[in-house]
Amino acid sequence: MIQMTEPIKLSQYAKGAGCGCKIAPAVLEQILASTRTTGNPQHLLVGNNNNDDAAVYDLQNGTALIVTTDFFMPIVDDAYTFGQAAAANAISDVYAMGGKPITAIAILGWPIDKIPAEVAARVLEGAKAICAEASIVISGGHTIDSPEPFFGLSVNGLAPIENIKQNNTAQLGDIILLTKPIGVGILATAQKRGKLLPEHESILTKQLIQLNTFGEILGKEKGVTAMTDVTGFGLLGHLIEMCEGSNLSAEINYAAIPKLESAIHYAQQFIIPDATYRNWNAYSEKVSIAPTVDATESFALLPDPQTNGGLLITIAPTMLNDIMLLAKQQSIPITQIGQIVHKQEKIIFVN
Repeated sequence: MIQMTEPIKLSQYAKGAGCGCKIAPAVLEQILASTRTTGNPQHLLVGNNNNDDAAVYDLQNGTALIVTTDFFMPIVDDAYTFGQAAAANAISDVYAMGGKPITAIAILGWPIDKIPAEVAARVLEGAKAICAEASIVISGGHTIDSPEPFFGLSVNGLAPIENIKQNNTAQLGDIILLTKPIGVGILATAQKRGKLLPEHESILTKQLIQLNTFGEILGKEKGVTAMTDVTGFGLLGHLIEMCEGSNLSAEINYAAIPKLESAIHYAQQFIIPDATYRNWNAYSEKVSIAPTVDATESFALLPDPQTNGGLLITIAPTMLNDIMLLAKQQSIPITQIGQIVHKQEKIIFVN
């Protein structure tokens, strides 16, 4: 049996952290290039021919099956919180498609020669708690002995076909909304480097474990034209996917974007995830940032890899008041950050 005299800090056992573990966008495209299809097989409504959050299969009864998987290495030190964050992040893909999660399968890799099994059990307990909050159970799974710890879920969901939301269906003139502040990748990096102040720990945890249940509600709204969740490629990366898939561009108001003030504190000290640099290098040529925008701060925050980040939504302008009211009724913070515009040489304009 492994004896631990010091508290186990899971983030110290992993090279990456949370959705910052994602392969860089440009490298990922290289990997996937030969496997993408030009269309979908019969009954597959959403497949690998675009960059959506999940696969969607037509059950031929008016209902669609949503299938997704997501896993990563520890983004926090506490095992229970790690399980919560990984579960919430995986389930988010179903919500981002406008669906309702129905079941989950666990995916666990664990260095059993380094970290006691009871710590892995705490990870699963955290995931179980979040799944219960989403009204699903972990109904099975698979484990391996791995050099670094990782955990996640494969999640299935359901939705009426007309409720399915994709990330490549934005329309010209749409308003862009965001439900969570950005900057959680910076806080996670501060923790990994031993720099996170105690008063900021709860801010990190709260964002990581908050379910994006609002996505299921938005699926029922016809004026919601496109939706995705902001994860490892940062706000800019996922908005670029949305715009390129829709053959449009976007203008966003940097001042309006919700930001974790605590993250700005660390960004000013250049405590930034490695994935931020990879993200920026992958898509910086597609972005125009106005001289009036703080260059250091915007570089740190806009490509910051989010874990279980907010929903990025486009809506018809006539729906703004209705969606804002709906969010208020559900106690969901939501912010108007920009607008979809005609396709231009640059994809994103930050003003």
